[in-house]
Amino acid sequence: MPTSTAAIDVDALVSFTRELVRIPSVFDPARGLDESPAAELVAEQMRAFGWSPELDLVAPGRPNVYCTVEGDRPGRTLMFEGHTDVVTEGDPATWTFDPFGGELRDGRILGRGAADMKAGVAAMLFATDALVRSGSFPGRIVLAALVDEEGMMEGAKHFVATGRAAGIDGAICCEPEGGEICHVAKGALRLRVDLTGVMAHGAMPFQGRNPNRAAGQVLVALAALEASLQRLHGEHPHLGLVWVTPTVLRSGDPVQMNVMPAHASVWVDVRTIPSVDHDDLVAEVRRLAADAAAPTGVTADVTVIDDRPAVAVDERHPLVRAVWDAHAAVGTSPPRLGGVPGATDGTVLTSRGGIPSVVYGPGGKWIAHQADEFVEVDDLVAHATVYVDAARRFLEPSTAS
Repeated sequence: MPTSTAAIDVDALVSFTRELVRIPSVFDPARGLDESPAAELVAEQMRAFGWSPELDLVAPGRPNVYCTVEGDRPGRTLMFEGHTDVVTEGDPATWTFDPFGGELRDGRILGRGAADMKAGVAAMLFATDALVRSGSFPGRIVLAALVDEEGMMEGAKHFVATGRAAGIDGAICCEPEGGEICHVAKGALRLRVDLTGVMAHGAMPFQGRNPNRAAGQVLVALAALEASLQRLHGEHPHLGLVWVTPTVLRSGDPVQMNVMPAHASVWVDVRTIPSVDHDDLVAEVRRLAADAAAPTGVTADVTVIDDRPAVAVDERHPLVRAVWDAHAAVGTSPPRLGGVPGATDGTVLTSRGGIPSVVYGPGGKWIAHQADEFVEVDDLVAHATVYVDAARRFLEPSTAS
């Protein structure tokens, strides 16, 4: 298998990654923050490489960035995908360095988004540049830096809804996975259980119907559901167990100690494995919520806020094999398969767009969303190098498995 002859421009890669980290691309309109400056920087770098990027506005201040780089002969189409948004830095006092300083220290790039996932965005750009400078490659590369991955994944949904997934044979999502080649990803089902009763004086609760009592019973029922699902489906070798996690409880607005409220809600974050049918699961939550509420005279309604099914790509798929073989050839550790503990844009690209996806990128698997986030420069460079080799292996029809 031929490999690239052009090396990654390491100094430029590190410099660009640091510049991206310095942009606080948290989506927080109250602070005047969004993804636009990061998207513009990505597009500027694409132009510097001689490419022609397109900015596609998904929502105000939230542009997707796309670019297609053509090879010189027929072959597959490979997508490199990343996102430009980052989660909030939280309390800066919990950090030991500036969250948006982009500092380079002891071989690490420091800051919010360094791993999740500005390093991955930078690596995919500079890997494609190295592939182009190598002189010849088949097929084409589609580069996409999308918005809102940390939210409702509207960038990826927009990409698919506008028909851009057509003709793409495989996608490498450049999220931090600690060197694992993640060909499976957990599903994410977000539900809200709304409970409606009748307001009453706290001294005379018999005159109303208390949604808080029903909410307590819903919590008990959800815990039992989680245990039942774990017994039924067992532990996935790469994804672990099914989790049914209540995350938000709301009741009493405005809060008054002597008022029994009319409304309460329980928000639930369900993480599933491929054997779990989401439609059946939603129906079961509706049933248990109704059963929990009925004895109190409260009504229960279940709303599906978001539905991202678990996805899996066969480990024998040419995309998985290309990344595996490339990591084995030029990586810094033995290749190993893994699973994504949360959903990524790859979930949307695969489930809605029909694109086989692998999640594989620089940065620790468990470091995302924490204070003192960082990425190792060696890891950044290693993954960019693997991307070049994986692209060649996947794009060449005569040699791809």
